[in-house]
Amino acid sequence: VQLQASGGGLVQAGGSLRLSCAASGRTFSRYVMGWFRQAPGKEREFVAYITWSGGSTYYADSVKGRFTISRDNAKKTVYLQMNSLKPEDTAVYYCAAGYSAYGFLPEEYQYWGQGTLVTVSS
Repeated sequence: VQLQASGGGLVQAGGSLRLSCAASGRTFSRYVMGWFRQAPGKEREFVAYITWSGGSTYYADSVKGRFTISRDNAKKTVYLQMNSLKPEDTAVYYCAAGYSAYGFLPEEYQYWGQGTLVTVSS
């Protein structure tokens, strides 16, 4: 599976962005899909994940109520809608695909995209 993330950019605090992650391969619908982020000088952290069917979603407390993860299995794409952005959301955002039943930890994913930079100005 190859993953291609896009949609990052520069936005003012309070603004919105939608990230997309397009996947290649036939088995996209079998994967748990997640988003992680890494700010300069910090470790990669969990943002959100969605189960293979899209029936369940999970979020980090820091983004709950502001971010929404979704997927379109027909388009082999997962999305991260980010609203009410804050300067502390500035990071490189990575999408990932995995076979695990859960998706809170980076080691639960087998495939990673290249990352897309989100910068939120105050």
